[in-house]
Amino acid sequence: MSDSKNAGAAARPAGQVDDVVDLEAEFKASNIQEVLDKLDRELIGLKPIKTRIREIAALLLVDRLRKQFELTSVTPTLHMSFTGNPGTGKTTVAMRMGEILKRLGYVREGHLVTVTRDDLVGQYIGHTAPKTKEVIKKAMGGVLFIDEAYYLYKPENERDYGAESIEILLQVMENNRDDLVVILAGYKDKMDRFFQSNPGMRSRIAHHLDFPDYSADELMAISRLMLASQNYRFSPEGEKAFAEYIPLRMKLAHFANARSIRNALDRARLRQANRLFAGKSRKLTRLDLITLEPDDILVSRVFKEGQPDGEAG
Repeated sequence: MSDSKNAGAAARPAGQVDDVVDLEAEFKASNIQEVLDKLDRELIGLKPIKTRIREIAALLLVDRLRKQFELTSVTPTLHMSFTGNPGTGKTTVAMRMGEILKRLGYVREGHLVTVTRDDLVGQYIGHTAPKTKEVIKKAMGGVLFIDEAYYLYKPENERDYGAESIEILLQVMENNRDDLVVILAGYKDKMDRFFQSNPGMRSRIAHHLDFPDYSADELMAISRLMLASQNYRFSPEGEKAFAEYIPLRMKLAHFANARSIRNALDRARLRQANRLFAGKSRKLTRLDLITLEPDDILVSRVFKEGQPDGEAG
């Protein structure tokens, strides 16, 4: 080695030549793979969403390794916007995001606090600030999930106190971003208008995730997962009947993706119980108790009247 190279090495700060960190070991030690696997099991599809969550996890892991070398940088801003129709997995992803944040040391607790406008905004002067601050206090150290966040802003009402709540949230999102992640959720078109009216809020949102609707095949796979988690199953004929039910239900009003599927399965279980009870004179096997048959599905008003079975959303 030349003298100039020796001199350069001698001048280099200690810890920058030989010290290394094992990225794979750090990844395993964080146990975030367990959370990512759980997300894959819980949610069908949503590949772009899962990819973004993995990217955020990688960012935080690398940021933690940088700190070991005293490579200072601004704490990453992780406030998010989740847009999409009901029942597309937004709350589940928010919950798992909290777990990842905790395991990587970004927040202390990693819990999820879910609220709406009514939890934040008061009805008279002096009521909003304490309500909003109390919610923030409960969420600190974790994730604050504000559903239908656009209802915080009602410019047409001069006596509305939502703007006061937004101002408090903006301050906390800027000053406490090392121990709180705020996720704003709602329909995409309404969230776009909300951000246009509140540029301060938009500037604090680092990640915008749009949750797509599920396809009929994905909803069928979701239905199997939901039934299995409750020790139920379709008979082959029952599964065929439910596969016919899904596209019909998707065309009707108030369709809410996985939420509507869960509601439909709850009603099918109700019909199964009544079917079994009506034939109570006979002995029942374990298979009888766990199996949904076509009769539990085909009596739905979706097939007869083109209407959901009393479903509100």
